[in-house]
Amino acid sequence: MREPVDLRRQRILAAVQARGSARVRDLAAELEVSVVTVRRDVEELTREGRLRRGHGVVRSTLPAQEPPAGGTADGDTVAVVVPERHTYLYEALHGARTVLEEAGLRIALHIAPPVAEAERPLVERALADGARGLLLAPRWRTLAVEEADYAWLAALDVPAVLMERRPRPGSPLHAMDSVCSDHGYGAHLAVEHLVGLGHRRLVFATRDDSPTARTLRAAFTEVAEAHPLVREWAWTLSSPTAGPEGTAGTAGTAGTAGTAGTAGTAGAEQLPALLRKLGATAAVVHGDVDALMLVQQLAETGVRVPEDCSVVAYDDVVAGLGTTPLTAVAPPKAEVGRVAAELLLRRLGRAGGAVRSVCRIELLPTLSVRGSTRRVGDTPNAMSV
Repeated sequence: MREPVDLRRQRILAAVQARGSARVRDLAAELEVSVVTVRRDVEELTREGRLRRGHGVVRSTLPAQEPPAGGTADGDTVAVVVPERHTYLYEALHGARTVLEEAGLRIALHIAPPVAEAERPLVERALADGARGLLLAPRWRTLAVEEADYAWLAALDVPAVLMERRPRPGSPLHAMDSVCSDHGYGAHLAVEHLVGLGHRRLVFATRDDSPTARTLRAAFTEVAEAHPLVREWAWTLSSPTAGPEGTAGTAGTAGTAGTAGTAGTAGAEQLPALLRKLGATAAVVHGDVDALMLVQQLAETGVRVPEDCSVVAYDDVVAGLGTTPLTAVAPPKAEVGRVAAELLLRRLGRAGGAVRSVCRIELLPTLSVRGSTRRVGDTPNAMSV
């Protein structure tokens, strides 16, 4: 699915501001879109007064920070490291950018490619360039990759805040500041919404290639097992490429809520087939693109959303853009970035009083109800057995 236009233009703005200027062809290569598309975006941003155009070059309209005589301004740059092609975290970046620029700081954006240990050289380069603080969202596709980063992250000698990453208790990063969405509460919102509509058999489909994905899987399992009105539930991967190593298949587990020791193998079944096997009337899918793909797959087999099956997406980046706009849990993406930036400013002594204690901040997601969920019994349900 194509990246939304407004987010792509925000990425262009962030890249140009970080460098002062950029070539149109370089921007097109980084964003993996055509030169024509970037030129069109640049023309619109120029009309809005946010960029200046030259011959094949784009320049920022924001004034450069003047360094004091004989050196670089103290604390004038903050490095932000986020994964490539991660629209969710780009929204957090935009929230952080507003706060930092209002404080007179320049953002140096570093986008980590999808390879192991990609963040460390980017951080080292940022520090060599004089970054005074860091906002980090490491990819951490597996627990092993996460643990491999602990030592060098713990040894950083500048203030750093993790965004949407929670250090494991007792790890070397246990004393590192972090700002996260409360995904356990997000899972609660999704389940309570569906149970309130009369759904009793649910399927949870999540990714398994990030700390957020692993947290969601655990949260859905805990909520479903404890809920007195959930009769049966199953978990599976949301797509064949959603695993930590891109493993094929969607093997999952199934259980009966409130009964310990009932988890078992569901088999490597496709998600629509798993819905039918369980007799489920609803699914919660992480993230938006996988949820939209599920709706398309169900339609191809004659199953209508929401008449025959209700669907809740988790992320709410593009969930509302489907032919059937999806009900979605929305983590406070931009707010995560804003709060992380405010905490970093305090660590740098640029706002309010100094922070002494380590901060682990959790922000609550919200639920946006749209057209993909419906009360059981309003229409005949094709998924029932």
